[in-house]
Amino acid sequence: MGKIIGLGGLFFKSPDPDGLRAWYARVLGLTFDDWGGLVFLPQDAANHPGAGTVFSPFAASTEYFAPSTKEFMFNLMVDDLEAVLARCAAEGVEPVKTFPAEANGLFAHIMDPEGRKIELWQPKPMG
Repeated sequence: MGKIIGLGGLFFKSPDPDGLRAWYARVLGLTFDDWGGLVFLPQDAANHPGAGTVFSPFAASTEYFAPSTKEFMFNLMVDDLEAVLARCAAEGVEPVKTFPAEANGLFAHIMDPEGRKIELWQPKPMG
């Protein structure tokens, strides 16, 4: 029997995909390919013990995505949360929330220009 082995991609609509790609490139340093997307290579995450992909439905009443009104948020794994947040700050993007260190690592939330919440996560090796 077949089984799901991971998240193969994240696809979403935008009223201005070129502008949004430019924001993600400038603020988060993502490099998009000519076809309009990018591929996160598994070895990049594998080099950071504790990294993984979480799939988790939340209750419709959750406030965890606030201040976003979108039905989803996404989590981007980072290798150095402090450096990523410094890059964001240099572009005028401040976190809407930071968290104390947790068993799974370090977390912060930012908003993209279209109102989606992004959870930035620096994984910590699982004990």
